[in-house]
Amino acid sequence: MSAIVWLNGAFGAGKTTTSAELTRLLPGAHVLDTEYVGFMLRHVLAEPAPVRDFQEWPPWRALAVESIAQVQRFLGGPLIVPQTVVVRAYWTEIRDGLARQGLTVRHFVLHTDSATLTRRIEDDTVETGGRQWRLDHLAAYEAALPWLRAEGTVVDTTGVPPREVALRIAAATEAVTAG
Repeated sequence: MSAIVWLNGAFGAGKTTTSAELTRLLPGAHVLDTEYVGFMLRHVLAEPAPVRDFQEWPPWRALAVESIAQVQRFLGGPLIVPQTVVVRAYWTEIRDGLARQGLTVRHFVLHTDSATLTRRIEDDTVETGGRQWRLDHLAAYEAALPWLRAEGTVVDTTGVPPREVALRIAAATEAVTAG
């Protein structure tokens, strides 16, 4: 399978952990975190074009698409992209850009209830610096849920171990690839 497995969802839904599990389940899978594209652009674009989120920069979206396409072609196999995208226009631009590159995108939305999400963010001991930023973006995720449900396969992560979430996604991904 040489599809892109896009893991979307609120910050704290389990995208990073699920990505790691998926690499063990999908032969030849690799993770590409497109946030690093945003980090790369910050020192160049922050001064002339300040934004609240690097996804607002058109170059981020174009470079994310190109990075995904280039890395997938180089590595082959499935490429897992754990990236929250809650602005529908941005998602459409990315999805269509990947399609123009000839890539199939399997879009999964990892979802959990608000209380669990808030608890996961507040209890996170790894990314403590981004805690408030993540909490501040929960409303945008909730507002995006209607279109996310229409555009992706929702996977409930409430009370489900990451390995089980990854098994469900792997099974869905392989079924689509085989069928």
